Amino acid sequence: MPHTALPRLGFGTVGVTDPETIETALEIGYRHIDTAQWYENETIVGRGIARSSVPREELTVATKVLPDNLGAEDLKHSTEQSLDRLGLDTVDLLYVHWPTNAYDPVETLGAFDDLYDDGKLRYVGLSNFTPSLLDEAREILDAPILATQVEMHPLLPQRELVEYVQRTDIYLVAYSPLAQGKVFDEPVLGDIADKYGVSVAQVSLAWLFSHDNVAAIPKASGDHIRDNYEALSLDLNDEDIARIDAIDHQIRTVNPETEEKVDRTPWTE
Repeated sequence: MPHTALPRLGFGTVGVTDPETIETALEIGYRHIDTAQWYENETIVGRGIARSSVPREELTVATKVLPDNLGAEDLKHSTEQSLDRLGLDTVDLLYVHWPTNAYDPVETLGAFDDLYDDGKLRYVGLSNFTPSLLDEAREILDAPILATQVEMHPLLPQRELVEYVQRTDIYLVAYSPLAQGKVFDEPVLGDIADKYGVSVAQVSLAWLFSHDNVAAIPKASGDHIRDNYEALSLDLNDEDIARIDAIDHQIRTVNPETEEKVDRTPWTE
């Protein structure tokens, strides 16, 4: 297993606009909270964490740096702003959100090392990296890498990257783990959900958790927050895992060809 424990189920915060949502997730039992500069809600996430009774040391808080903020100085300044918005002195996991735009491996990752040395982050995350880019980053970084984050779900199994993280002792954190709702239309998943008397969401997440070194960060609201959390208690048998593995079509809901080139407002004073 990886060198430190990353909670297998995290709470994705895309679109979260109310601190109470974060507070509710923490009360239910989530201990891994994932946000990003891109989401423009780090302040909301920080308020939810502050309102919670969960001790800070029990939490893994992750955020991601905008592609346009990946030059060394912008990265350092924008990370300080992220910490201010989150109300934290240190972020547990700081990601390169996309290795594009201002990303330069030596400059960007050197700045991550500086932030690590200054105590601003505990671990580095690398989001939307291919195996070759991960190899390059691992050669450059001195700071410890905890995770790579990519889209993964039963309709996009990411077998090459799963093998990679298991071999290199880091985590794959699955974003869009429910394929933005498309898993609910997959008959195999519906049949297995009926068999266990659970939701399709739980089956999809439990399938992810059946892989060593794989975590997931579904976003949710209302009753779905607890329903997703209950996936941690669902153990699929080998036959059902094999049925899901055998699904013969793939869907990607985030298109790297468009997402990585979207300009966002870079850090400003």
